[in-house]
Amino acid sequence: MCFNKNKRSDETRARPKKLITKSTFEKLCELQCTQSEICAVLDVSDKTLNAWCKAEYDMSFSEVFRIKREAGKTSLRRAQWALAKKDSRMAIFLGKQYLEQKDKPEAESAVESVLKNIETLAEAVMKTAPNRNIEDLE
Repeated sequence: MCFNKNKRSDETRARPKKLITKSTFEKLCELQCTQSEICAVLDVSDKTLNAWCKAEYDMSFSEVFRIKREAGKTSLRRAQWALAKKDSRMAIFLGKQYLEQKDKPEAESAVESVLKNIETLAEAVMKTAPNRNIEDLE
């Protein structure tokens, strides 16, 4: 009779299954955690996480993540709007992002443009005749 001492029974071969809860996984997606960060928190490999997503959602991790992170974006936007009511800097930031507001207007008035051109011309004349005063040009 042949007996192998090193042979394990079927019950002890596989690792114990890791418990992944949907709520924890979805909260991590909402926080925009990367796949490696989610794996670290859940203490699983990326292959295990992908297999779990396939079994739980019938989609790959990237497909599920793309859907679940949208709730996080919504929460972030809600928090930003609430903060904008209290902090003018956030209101300015949101105005620039969503209302195309700018610190300085792009178009300058015709008068400002003419004045700049006169100054530039006067500087050019002074460079060509450094011994002359601006009064000599009048």
